Amino acid sequence: MVDYGRLSAKRFIRDVSSGSLNLDDFYSKLHSRLEKLNRDYDIFVTLPPGKAPKKPKGRLAGLPVSVKDNICTEGIQTTAGSRILKGYIPPFDATAVRRVKEEGASVIGKTNQDEFGFGWASVNSGFGIPKNPLDPERTAGGSSGGAAALTAALDFPHIALGQSTGGSITSPASFCGVFGLTPTYGRVSRYGLIDFGNSLDKIGPIGKSAEDVALMLSVISGHDPRDPTTVNQKTGNYVSFVGKPVRGMKIGVPKEYFGEGVDAGVKEQVWDFIDMLQREGASYREISLPTTKEGIATYYIIATSEASTNLAKFSGLRYGAEEDIDGDFNEYFTKVRTKYFGEEAKRRIILGTYSRMAGYRDQFYIKAMKVRTLIIRDFKKAFSRYDVLVAPSMPVVAPKLRDIEKMSPLQNYMMDVLTACPNLAGIPMLSIPHGKVKGMPVGVHIMGDHLQEGKILRVGSAGDKE
Repeated sequence: MVDYGRLSAKRFIRDVSSGSLNLDDFYSKLHSRLEKLNRDYDIFVTLPPGKAPKKPKGRLAGLPVSVKDNICTEGIQTTAGSRILKGYIPPFDATAVRRVKEEGASVIGKTNQDEFGFGWASVNSGFGIPKNPLDPERTAGGSSGGAAALTAALDFPHIALGQSTGGSITSPASFCGVFGLTPTYGRVSRYGLIDFGNSLDKIGPIGKSAEDVALMLSVISGHDPRDPTTVNQKTGNYVSFVGKPVRGMKIGVPKEYFGEGVDAGVKEQVWDFIDMLQREGASYREISLPTTKEGIATYYIIATSEASTNLAKFSGLRYGAEEDIDGDFNEYFTKVRTKYFGEEAKRRIILGTYSRMAGYRDQFYIKAMKVRTLIIRDFKKAFSRYDVLVAPSMPVVAPKLRDIEKMSPLQNYMMDVLTACPNLAGIPMLSIPHGKVKGMPVGVHIMGDHLQEGKILRVGSAGDKE
C-alpha cells in the first residue's frame, strides 16, 4: 500500500509525471481524508466531489491545490466567507487559479476565511470557525485560516492558495506552523480576487516547506494584462533560491518588532533563528524603523476606506443576496446589508465610510496615505543596507478561541501590529516555523525589498530543517 503521507509535493509531481502513481486511488483516499478534516476543523466553505485529473502535465502535474474562498473558481461556489455571496458560482477562474490548472494542478476545495478577509483569527466567517489542527481549542489564524489549517493537518502532498491584505497569510502560517509567502504587491495578478483593499491585496502560497511556496510562486507570478497593477517583469524559478547558503548576507533586526506585547518565548525563538543564521555565515545588526508605531492606525484607515468602497456593490440589486423589494432604495439596501453582512464587516464599512466623508477625508485618509509613504521610505532605507529583515511573525502563539471572544475590536486590530507596516509597504515576506512555545509553533518573519522574493526564500529555507 502506498503511503501518500510520506510524499513531498516535489516527489508526488515527479511520480505523476513518470506515470508511477495511481491518481484514481490517490484522489479517492484524499477526498475521504478531506471530508474527515472538514468535519473536525471546519476547514472548507465548499468541498466539491473529489475526482482525479486525467493525464495531467506541467510543473504541478496532478497536485491537489486548495483555494481561499475569496479567489474565484469556475463552477465552484465562491463566497469570500460571507453569507451575502452564498450561492455565487463564478463563470471564470482567477488568473492565479487558471495558471495552476494550466500547470496540471487540481482544485480540491475552497478554504474557510474571515468574511472578505476582515480579521486575523478567522472568527468572522459566515460559515463556521476553522480550528487549529495542532490544538482545536485555538485559532488557526486569519484571514486565510482554512488554508493554513488544511496545510498543517493534511498528510497528503498539497499547496494552498491564500491571500493577504494586512497579514492574512503570515498570521495563519505562524499559528499553524507552516510556510506562508506573501509576494510583492503586483507580483501576482489580482484578477478574479474579491477585493478587500485594492492597494493592499496580494495572493500568495501556503505550504509545508520553503520549496513548496517557491514552486507555487513560480507558477502564479507574472504580468497579467487583466490586472494593470501587475509588474511587467519576467519572473524566474524561485525554487532555485531554496537551499542557497546565507553566508555573507546582511540581516537587519528591527527593534520595534520586539517591543511591548511580544511574548518573551516568541522573542527567544526568533533570536535563536537569527543566531543560527549567524553561525551559517550571515551577519546581523539591530536597526530602527521609526514609523512602526503609526502602522496600525495608518493601515486601518486605508484598509477600511477601500473596503467600504468595494463592498458598496453588495446592495441587493447587482451583486450578492437579494430580498423582496419594498420601501425606498435606502430601506431596501439597509435590509439586505443588515441581514447578510457580519458584525465585523459592518464595523469596517462604517469606519471606512467615515474616513472618506467630505470634511474628514483630508484629516484621515489623505494623511494616512502620506504616512504610508514615510513607512515605505523607512523600509527602503533599511534595504539599502541589509538583504532582509527578520522579526517575529506574530506577537504570540495561537490564542485560545475563548480568549479571542473576550477581546475588544481595538485589541483585535492590535494583533496586526507586526504585519501592518510591511503590508502597507507592499514588500514580500515569508513566515516560517521555528521552535515552539507552550507546545505551539512560533513564526519567524523574513521581509525583503520589493521583488526580492529570492532573498527571503534563501534565508527562509535555512530554517527549513525542523
